[in-house]
Amino acid sequence: MAITKSAKKSIRQSARRKTRNSVYKNKIKALIKEARVLVLAKKIEEAKKVLPKVYEILDKAAKVGIIKKNNASRRKSRITKLIDRKS
Repeated sequence: MAITKSAKKSIRQSARRKTRNSVYKNKIKALIKEARVLVLAKKIEEAKKVLPKVYEILDKAAKVGIIKKNNASRRKSRITKLIDRKS
C-alpha cells in the first residue's frame, strides 16, 4: 500500500491511464478481429470497408502513445496484405 502522498497520486494516475489505454486496445482488437473474420468468410468487400477504421484507430493509438508507431505500421501492413492476398 502506498504511504506517501505522491505514491497515492501515482496509483490514481496509473489507474486512469490504464482505463483510457484499454479502450484503445479493445477497439484495435475488435476491429482487427472483425476484418480477419470477414476475410475468412470470403467477404472481401466488407473487409475493405472496415480497413479505413482499422487504420484510423491504429494511427490514433500511435499518436497518443498507446502503441508505438512501428507497431501500428506493422499491424496495418499485415491486415492489408491479408485482405489483398485473399482478394
